Amino acid sequence: MAKYTIVLDAMGGDNAPLSSVLGAVSAISENSDIKIILTGDKEQIEACFKGVDVPAFDSNRLEIAHASQVIDVNETPTVAIKEKKDSSIVVGLNLLKENRAEAFVSAGNTGAVLTGGTLIVGRIKGVLRPALATLLPTKTGYVFLCDSGANVDSKPEFLVQFAKMGEIYMENVLKVEKPRVHLVNIGEEAEKGNVLTKEAYELLKNSNVNFCGNIEAREIMSGEADVIVCDGFVGNVILKHTEGLASTLMSIIKNELMSTTKSKIGALLAKGAFKNIRKKFDYKEIGGAPFLGLKQLVVKAHGSSDEKAIKSAINQAYTFISNNITKKIEEELGVTKEHDVK
Repeated sequence: MAKYTIVLDAMGGDNAPLSSVLGAVSAISENSDIKIILTGDKEQIEACFKGVDVPAFDSNRLEIAHASQVIDVNETPTVAIKEKKDSSIVVGLNLLKENRAEAFVSAGNTGAVLTGGTLIVGRIKGVLRPALATLLPTKTGYVFLCDSGANVDSKPEFLVQFAKMGEIYMENVLKVEKPRVHLVNIGEEAEKGNVLTKEAYELLKNSNVNFCGNIEAREIMSGEADVIVCDGFVGNVILKHTEGLASTLMSIIKNELMSTTKSKIGALLAKGAFKNIRKKFDYKEIGGAPFLGLKQLVVKAHGSSDEKAIKSAINQAYTFISNNITKKIEEELGVTKEHDVK
Protein backbone atom coordinates (compact mmCIF):
# COMPACT_ATOMS: atom_id res chain seq x y z
CA MET A 1 0.00 0.00 0.00
CA ALA A 2 1.28 3.46 -0.95
CA LYS A 3 2.59 5.61 1.92
CA TYR A 4 2.10 8.97 0.25
CA THR A 5 -0.40 10.53 -2.13
CA ILE A 6 0.68 13.18 -4.62
CA VAL A 7 -1.79 15.26 -6.64
CA LEU A 8 -0.71 16.04 -10.20
CA ASP A 9 -2.31 18.78 -12.30
CA ALA A 10 -2.77 16.76 -15.48
CA MET A 11 -3.78 19.81 -17.53
CA GLY A 12 -0.79 22.02 -16.68
CA GLY A 13 2.06 22.64 -19.10
CA ASP A 14 2.71 22.78 -22.83
CA ASN A 15 2.54 19.01 -23.29
CA ALA A 16 -0.47 18.22 -21.11
CA PRO A 17 -2.26 15.99 -20.50
CA LEU A 18 -0.17 13.29 -22.20
CA SER A 19 3.14 14.22 -20.53
CA SER A 20 1.41 14.30 -17.13
CA VAL A 21 -0.15 10.88 -17.59
CA LEU A 22 3.05 9.28 -18.88
CA GLY A 23 5.11 10.91 -16.13
CA ALA A 24 2.68 9.71 -13.46
CA VAL A 25 2.62 6.15 -14.79
CA SER A 26 6.42 6.09 -14.96
CA ALA A 27 6.74 7.43 -11.40
CA ILE A 28 4.40 4.89 -9.77
CA SER A 29 5.94 2.02 -11.72
CA GLU A 30 9.32 2.87 -10.15
CA ASN A 31 8.17 3.81 -6.64
CA SER A 32 5.75 1.65 -4.68
CA ASP A 33 5.47 4.27 -1.93
CA ILE A 34 3.35 6.71 -3.92
CA LYS A 35 -0.18 7.03 -5.22
CA ILE A 36 -1.09 9.77 -7.69
CA ILE A 37 -4.34 11.66 -8.16
CA LEU A 38 -4.60 13.27 -11.59
CA THR A 39 -6.78 16.40 -11.74
CA GLY A 40 -8.30 17.52 -15.02
CA ASP A 41 -10.73 16.58 -17.74
CA LYS A 42 -11.48 12.89 -17.16
CA GLU A 43 -12.22 12.10 -20.80
CA GLN A 44 -8.96 13.64 -22.04
CA ILE A 45 -6.92 11.95 -19.31
CA GLU A 46 -8.43 8.52 -19.95
CA ALA A 47 -7.74 8.91 -23.68
CA CYS A 48 -4.02 9.24 -22.88
CA PHE A 49 -3.96 5.78 -21.28
CA LYS A 50 -4.67 4.06 -24.58
CA GLY A 51 -1.51 2.25 -25.58
CA VAL A 52 0.25 2.85 -22.25
CA ASP A 53 1.97 -0.37 -21.24
CA VAL A 54 4.21 -0.26 -18.19
CA PRO A 55 5.50 -3.32 -16.31
CA ALA A 56 3.96 -3.73 -12.84
CA PHE A 57 1.42 -1.00 -13.58
CA ASP A 58 -1.06 -0.79 -10.70
CA SER A 59 -4.33 0.94 -11.62
CA ASN A 60 -5.27 1.14 -7.94
CA ARG A 61 -2.49 3.65 -7.42
CA LEU A 62 -3.78 6.09 -10.01
CA GLU A 63 -6.96 8.08 -9.52
CA ILE A 64 -8.65 10.77 -11.62
CA ALA A 65 -10.34 13.75 -9.95
CA HIS A 66 -12.41 15.39 -12.69
CA ALA A 67 -11.98 19.13 -13.20
CA SER A 68 -13.94 20.82 -15.98
CA GLN A 69 -11.80 23.97 -16.25
CA VAL A 70 -8.21 24.86 -17.08
CA ILE A 71 -6.35 28.03 -16.07
CA ASP A 72 -4.50 29.30 -19.11
CA VAL A 73 -0.94 30.60 -18.80
CA ASN A 74 -2.04 34.10 -19.81
CA GLU A 75 -4.80 34.46 -17.24
CA THR A 76 -4.48 36.78 -14.23
CA PRO A 77 -3.67 34.45 -11.29
CA THR A 78 -5.87 35.95 -8.55
CA VAL A 79 -8.88 36.33 -10.83
CA ALA A 80 -8.47 32.84 -12.28
CA ILE A 81 -8.21 31.20 -8.84
CA LYS A 82 -11.37 32.96 -7.66
CA GLU A 83 -13.42 32.45 -10.82
CA LYS A 84 -12.32 28.99 -11.93
CA LYS A 85 -13.22 26.93 -8.88
CA ASP A 86 -13.39 23.73 -10.95
CA SER A 87 -10.00 24.16 -12.60
CA SER A 88 -7.38 21.41 -12.36
CA ILE A 89 -5.19 23.67 -10.19
CA VAL A 90 -7.91 24.68 -7.71
CA VAL A 91 -9.33 21.15 -7.47
CA GLY A 92 -5.84 19.80 -6.81
CA LEU A 93 -4.98 22.40 -4.18
CA ASN A 94 -8.27 21.75 -2.40
CA LEU A 95 -7.42 18.04 -2.23
CA LEU A 96 -4.19 19.08 -0.53
CA LYS A 97 -6.03 21.40 1.86
CA GLU A 98 -8.42 18.57 2.76
CA ASN A 99 -5.42 16.37 3.63
CA ARG A 100 -6.26 13.84 0.92
CA ALA A 101 -2.68 14.17 -0.27
CA GLU A 102 0.75 15.29 0.95
CA ALA A 103 1.89 17.19 -2.14
CA PHE A 104 0.67 18.94 -5.29
CA VAL A 105 2.64 19.20 -8.55
CA SER A 106 1.79 21.41 -11.53
CA ALA A 107 3.48 22.61 -14.71
CA GLY A 108 0.67 25.12 -15.25
CA ASN A 109 0.31 28.88 -14.77
CA THR A 110 3.06 29.79 -12.27
CA GLY A 111 1.22 32.75 -10.78
CA ALA A 112 -1.96 30.71 -10.31
CA VAL A 113 -0.07 27.87 -8.61
CA LEU A 114 1.66 30.29 -6.21
CA THR A 115 -1.45 32.37 -5.56
CA GLY A 116 -3.60 29.27 -5.11
CA GLY A 117 -1.02 27.69 -2.85
CA THR A 118 -1.03 30.74 -0.59
CA LEU A 119 -4.81 31.32 -0.57
CA ILE A 120 -6.04 27.72 -0.51
CA VAL A 121 -3.34 25.68 1.22
CA GLY A 122 -2.11 28.54 3.38
CA ARG A 123 1.26 29.32 4.89
CA ILE A 124 2.69 27.88 8.06
CA LYS A 125 1.86 30.13 10.99
CA GLY A 126 4.96 32.19 11.62
CA VAL A 127 6.22 32.07 8.03
CA LEU A 128 6.19 35.66 6.83
CA ARG A 129 6.18 34.82 3.11
CA PRO A 130 6.41 31.49 1.25
CA ALA A 131 9.29 31.34 -1.23
CA LEU A 132 9.84 29.59 -4.53
CA ALA A 133 13.19 27.81 -4.53
CA THR A 134 15.23 26.34 -7.38
CA LEU A 135 18.30 24.12 -7.58
CA LEU A 136 20.98 25.49 -9.91
CA PRO A 137 24.02 23.49 -11.07
CA THR A 138 27.49 24.55 -9.90
CA LYS A 139 31.05 23.35 -10.41
CA THR A 140 30.79 21.01 -7.45
CA GLY A 141 27.09 20.16 -7.19
CA TYR A 142 24.04 22.37 -6.71
CA VAL A 143 23.12 25.66 -5.09
CA PHE A 144 19.62 26.36 -3.75
CA LEU A 145 18.26 29.71 -4.98
CA CYS A 146 15.62 31.13 -2.66
CA ASP A 147 13.51 33.15 -3.62
CA SER A 148 13.37 32.49 -7.38
CA GLY A 149 10.19 34.40 -8.15
CA ALA A 150 7.40 34.30 -5.58
CA ASN A 151 8.05 37.67 -3.88
CA VAL A 152 9.27 40.42 -6.20
CA ASP A 153 9.21 42.85 -3.27
CA SER A 154 10.67 41.57 -0.02
CA LYS A 155 11.60 42.79 3.45
CA PRO A 156 14.90 41.93 5.15
CA GLU A 157 13.24 39.56 7.63
CA PHE A 158 11.75 37.60 4.72
CA LEU A 159 15.25 36.85 3.45
CA VAL A 160 16.29 35.49 6.85
CA GLN A 161 13.43 33.00 6.73
CA PHE A 162 14.25 32.12 3.10
CA ALA A 163 17.78 31.32 4.31
CA LYS A 164 16.54 29.07 7.11
CA MET A 165 14.11 27.21 4.83
CA GLY A 166 16.85 26.76 2.23
CA GLU A 167 19.22 25.47 4.89
CA ILE A 168 16.64 22.92 6.08
CA TYR A 169 16.06 21.74 2.49
CA MET A 170 19.75 21.27 1.69
CA GLU A 171 20.46 19.49 4.99
CA ASN A 172 17.62 17.01 4.63
CA VAL A 173 17.13 16.52 0.88
CA LEU A 174 20.66 16.86 -0.53
CA LYS A 175 22.28 15.81 2.78
CA VAL A 176 24.63 18.80 2.85
CA GLU A 177 26.16 19.15 6.31
CA LYS A 178 25.97 22.71 7.64
CA PRO A 179 24.99 24.39 4.34
CA ARG A 180 26.81 27.61 3.52
CA VAL A 181 24.32 30.46 3.15
CA HIS A 182 25.13 33.57 1.11
CA LEU A 183 23.25 36.77 0.30
CA VAL A 184 23.20 37.80 -3.36
CA ASN A 185 24.70 41.28 -3.69
CA ILE A 186 26.74 43.53 -5.99
CA GLY A 187 29.87 43.10 -3.87
CA GLU A 188 31.30 40.95 -1.10
CA GLU A 189 31.71 43.83 1.36
CA ALA A 190 29.06 44.15 4.09
CA GLU A 191 28.43 47.81 3.25
CA LYS A 192 27.63 47.10 -0.41
CA GLY A 193 24.12 46.95 -1.87
CA ASN A 194 20.76 48.65 -1.39
CA VAL A 195 18.68 49.16 1.73
CA LEU A 196 17.22 45.64 1.52
CA THR A 197 20.56 43.82 1.26
CA LYS A 198 22.30 45.96 3.89
CA GLU A 199 19.56 45.33 6.45
CA ALA A 200 19.26 41.66 5.48
CA TYR A 201 23.03 41.26 5.91
CA GLU A 202 22.88 42.45 9.52
CA LEU A 203 19.90 40.21 10.31
CA LEU A 204 21.52 37.17 8.71
CA LYS A 205 24.81 37.83 10.50
CA ASN A 206 22.97 37.70 13.84
CA SER A 207 20.69 34.76 12.95
CA ASN A 208 21.13 31.04 13.63
CA VAL A 209 21.84 30.18 9.99
CA ASN A 210 25.35 29.42 8.74
CA PHE A 211 25.69 32.82 7.06
CA CYS A 212 28.90 33.19 5.05
CA GLY A 213 28.43 36.72 3.72
CA ASN A 214 27.60 38.29 0.38
CA ILE A 215 28.08 36.61 -2.97
CA GLU A 216 28.29 38.24 -6.38
CA ALA A 217 26.42 36.81 -9.35
CA ARG A 218 29.62 35.68 -11.07
CA GLU A 219 30.45 33.43 -8.10
CA ILE A 220 27.07 31.68 -7.85
CA MET A 221 28.20 28.76 -10.01
CA SER A 222 31.61 28.44 -8.35
CA GLY A 223 30.39 25.98 -5.73
CA GLU A 224 31.30 28.11 -2.71
CA ALA A 225 27.64 28.47 -1.66
CA ASP A 226 24.97 25.88 -0.88
CA VAL A 227 22.09 28.34 -0.40
CA ILE A 228 21.77 31.81 -1.91
CA VAL A 229 19.03 34.18 -0.82
CA CYS A 230 17.55 37.24 -2.50
CA ASP A 231 14.19 38.81 -3.28
CA GLY A 232 12.09 37.13 -5.96
CA PHE A 233 12.80 39.80 -8.58
CA VAL A 234 16.55 39.29 -8.45
CA GLY A 235 16.11 35.53 -8.08
CA ASN A 236 13.94 35.21 -11.16
CA VAL A 237 16.43 37.25 -13.21
CA ILE A 238 19.22 34.92 -12.05
CA LEU A 239 17.14 31.84 -12.89
CA LYS A 240 16.10 33.01 -16.36
CA HIS A 241 19.60 34.25 -17.20
CA THR A 242 21.11 30.92 -16.14
CA GLU A 243 18.62 28.95 -18.25
CA GLY A 244 19.25 31.16 -21.29
CA LEU A 245 23.03 31.16 -20.90
CA ALA A 246 23.21 27.38 -20.57
CA SER A 247 21.04 26.88 -23.65
CA THR A 248 23.01 29.44 -25.70
CA LEU A 249 26.41 28.04 -24.71
CA MET A 250 25.39 24.48 -25.58
CA SER A 251 24.15 25.70 -28.95
CA ILE A 252 27.37 27.63 -29.67
CA ILE A 253 29.54 24.67 -28.64
CA LYS A 254 27.50 22.31 -30.83
CA ASN A 255 27.80 24.60 -33.86
CA GLU A 256 31.56 24.96 -33.38
CA LEU A 257 32.06 21.22 -32.96
CA MET A 258 30.17 20.52 -36.18
CA SER A 259 32.05 23.16 -38.20
CA THR A 260 35.04 21.09 -39.36
CA THR A 261 36.02 17.47 -39.81
CA LYS A 262 38.64 17.71 -37.03
CA SER A 263 36.18 19.24 -34.58
CA LYS A 264 33.61 16.56 -35.42
CA ILE A 265 36.13 13.85 -34.57
CA GLY A 266 36.91 15.66 -31.30
CA ALA A 267 33.21 15.92 -30.54
CA LEU A 268 32.80 12.19 -31.08
CA LEU A 269 35.64 11.45 -28.65
CA ALA A 270 34.19 13.84 -26.04
CA LYS A 271 30.58 12.79 -26.55
CA GLY A 272 30.25 11.27 -23.08
CA ALA A 273 31.59 14.38 -21.35
CA PHE A 274 29.24 16.70 -23.25
CA LYS A 275 26.33 14.42 -22.44
CA ASN A 276 27.11 14.68 -18.73
CA ILE A 277 27.33 18.48 -18.93
CA ARG A 278 24.01 18.72 -20.74
CA LYS A 279 22.40 16.43 -18.17
CA LYS A 280 23.56 18.61 -15.29
CA PHE A 281 21.98 21.72 -16.82
CA ASP A 282 18.78 19.94 -17.88
CA TYR A 283 15.75 21.06 -15.85
CA LYS A 284 14.14 17.70 -16.63
CA GLU A 285 16.59 16.05 -14.24
CA ILE A 286 15.69 18.35 -11.32
CA GLY A 287 11.93 18.33 -11.83
CA GLY A 288 10.56 21.49 -10.29
CA ALA A 289 10.74 24.23 -7.70
CA PRO A 290 9.23 23.67 -4.24
CA PHE A 291 7.10 26.48 -2.80
CA LEU A 292 8.53 26.59 0.71
CA GLY A 293 6.61 27.75 3.77
CA LEU A 294 3.16 26.37 3.00
CA LYS A 295 1.26 23.96 5.26
CA GLN A 296 1.60 21.30 2.56
CA LEU A 297 4.06 20.91 -0.30
CA VAL A 298 3.39 22.59 -3.65
CA VAL A 299 5.89 22.02 -6.49
CA LYS A 300 5.98 24.14 -9.65
CA ALA A 301 7.33 22.15 -12.61
CA HIS A 302 8.65 23.77 -15.79
CA GLY A 303 5.97 24.78 -18.29
CA SER A 304 7.66 22.77 -21.02
CA SER A 305 7.88 19.61 -18.92
CA ASP A 306 7.76 16.30 -20.77
CA GLU A 307 7.25 12.83 -19.29
CA LYS A 308 10.77 12.75 -17.82
CA ALA A 309 10.45 16.20 -16.20
CA ILE A 310 7.05 15.36 -14.69
CA LYS A 311 8.43 12.13 -13.24
CA SER A 312 11.38 14.08 -11.79
CA ALA A 313 9.00 16.62 -10.22
CA ILE A 314 6.98 13.79 -8.65
CA ASN A 315 10.19 12.18 -7.37
CA GLN A 316 11.28 15.51 -5.93
CA ALA A 317 7.93 15.84 -4.15
CA TYR A 318 8.35 12.33 -2.76
CA THR A 319 11.84 13.11 -1.43
CA PHE A 320 10.52 16.30 0.19
CA ILE A 321 7.55 14.71 1.95
CA SER A 322 9.35 11.52 2.92
CA ASN A 323 11.95 13.67 4.69
CA ASN A 324 9.17 15.62 6.44
CA ILE A 325 10.56 19.00 5.35
CA THR A 326 7.32 20.91 5.99
CA LYS A 327 7.28 19.72 9.61
CA LYS A 328 10.91 20.72 10.07
CA ILE A 329 10.24 24.20 8.66
CA GLU A 330 7.27 24.50 10.98
CA GLU A 331 9.41 23.51 13.96
CA GLU A 332 12.04 26.12 13.07
CA LEU A 333 9.81 29.02 11.99
CA GLY A 334 6.38 28.20 13.38
CA VAL A 335 7.04 29.97 16.66
CA THR A 336 8.70 33.13 15.40
CA LYS A 337 9.45 36.26 17.35
CA GLU A 338 8.30 38.29 14.38
CA HIS A 339 4.64 39.13 13.92
CA ASP A 340 3.04 38.05 10.65
CA VAL A 341 3.46 40.73 8.02
CA LYS A 342 0.21 41.43 6.20
